[in-house]
Amino acid sequence: MVSKQFRIVYCTPALYFAGGMERVLTMKANYFAEHFGYDVTIILTDGKEKPIFYPLSDKVKVINLDIGFEELWTCSFLKKIFFYLKKQHLYKKLLNRELMRIRPDITVSMLRREINFINDIQDGSKKIGEIHINRANFRNFEGNNAMKNLFSKFWMNSLLSKLQRLDRFVVLTEKDKEAWVELKNVCVIPNPLSFTSTRRSTLSEKRIIAVGRYCHEKGYDLLLKAWVIVQNRTTDWRLEIFGEGDRTQYEEMVDTLNLDRHRCILNGRSSKIQDEFLNSSLSVCSSKFEGFGLVITEAMACGLPVVSFDCPWGPRAIISDGEDGMLVENGNVDKLAEALVLMIQNPKQRKAMADKAIENVQRFSIDQIAGQWKSLFESL
Repeated sequence: MVSKQFRIVYCTPALYFAGGMERVLTMKANYFAEHFGYDVTIILTDGKEKPIFYPLSDKVKVINLDIGFEELWTCSFLKKIFFYLKKQHLYKKLLNRELMRIRPDITVSMLRREINFINDIQDGSKKIGEIHINRANFRNFEGNNAMKNLFSKFWMNSLLSKLQRLDRFVVLTEKDKEAWVELKNVCVIPNPLSFTSTRRSTLSEKRIIAVGRYCHEKGYDLLLKAWVIVQNRTTDWRLEIFGEGDRTQYEEMVDTLNLDRHRCILNGRSSKIQDEFLNSSLSVCSSKFEGFGLVITEAMACGLPVVSFDCPWGPRAIISDGEDGMLVENGNVDKLAEALVLMIQNPKQRKAMADKAIENVQRFSIDQIAGQWKSLFESL
């Protein structure tokens, strides 16, 4: 039986970011076009003059509607409302035009602005929503005042009414699925492993690696506090962090905590992150929450066990605690330090976990994950 050659459209803001969602989307689009022969189009709203960050197959078409939602970032509150409504109206008009022209079999919203009207476009396509963050942290309205709480509740009820109308709503983990109790159309498809490695770490470098943006979510403030304990209990291991973003507050923490700068190094983003994993012997994830945790799978693919906070909800969906890595109580600095010291002092356990990590991570290979998407498309 010959597989149907689906025509698929993805809707997302931009592809010039070096983000996890952008990476996963380009990987899937490339695979669908190259291996399944799908007709794939990605429709963008922003970043028209900026180059696409991750490599994209020549077989994948890109349409940039050039709406310019990013202009809202610098507007005053009142201007933001006016321009948002104007741009949203234009987006609906232009997206409707493109979908009616393309007539896709499947339209996938990455749960950005088009989710507000995607179900109303009568182009004949099945509509899928795809979310890359857990529910609790999706559009998290900070603050405890009554107005914000009321707005948050109104916004979520409005979102739920739109998600209920989708043909499928795809989340990354079983725990995420459990969180959307109001919905009956939820299915789970994890993110694919972003690269395969023909090499593995020798586990000979006395280096622990952490990878991710310098931001609150990644919990580097907690990691540095844990490293104070590790530094005092070990003599020759070092911690190196790689990521983009403003490092200023973390550099200041290194000094405030009297950390040895030869053993605690804050690097910028690396263009050869696979080599950095291969030149390490252990990986650590200090995130306060994760949609999935691509860097965890990347580390495991290179033969590194991972010590991670058991944060919502990605790490638990990837790491088998005590088998290919370690999960510790979320936010517990002492437990994180204790686990790192344990792994440093037990090379045989580290090697055994590394072997299992390479084996277990294969369930997230692009072949496996693309197959799950193919089954979903065919079921619709």
